[in-house]
Amino acid sequence: MAKHAGGRPPMFKTPEELQNKIDEYFKNPDYRQVATKTGEVVDIPVYTICGLAYRLGFESRQSVYDYEKHGEFSYIIKRARLFIENEYEKKLGDNNCTGIIFALKNMGWTDKTEIEQTNINKNPIPIEIIE
Repeated sequence: MAKHAGGRPPMFKTPEELQNKIDEYFKNPDYRQVATKTGEVVDIPVYTICGLAYRLGFESRQSVYDYEKHGEFSYIIKRARLFIENEYEKKLGDNNCTGIIFALKNMGWTDKTEIEQTNINKNPIPIEIIE
C-alpha cells in the first residue's frame, strides 16, 4: 500500500484544469456599479486575489500563494496575479485611488526606496590613531 503524503488532496490535478477555472473567473468577474462624471451609472469588472481564491474553491487567498509554489502551477498563478495587478494599476488615475494604492502595496509595490548597508566581510575596520 502506498503511503499517503497527508493533508488535503490537491484541488486541481492538472495545470490545464486550473487554467480553465482561472479563465472562467476572468471572463465572468464580479461587478461594481460606479457613477461617471456625467452621473451615468456603469458596471465595472472587479478582479481580486480573494475573488479568484473563492472562485477556485479555496478557503483562503493563501491557497493561491501556496499553489504558486508548486512548479507545474507556478506560471499559471503568477500570470493570474499579474492580470489582477494590472487591473489595479490601470485604475491609478482614478479620482479616489487610496484603496488601489493599498492593494498594490500588498502586492509588493513600494513608494519609497530603502537601502540597507552592511559590512560584507564582518571584520572590524582597524583605525590607527596618530598623535
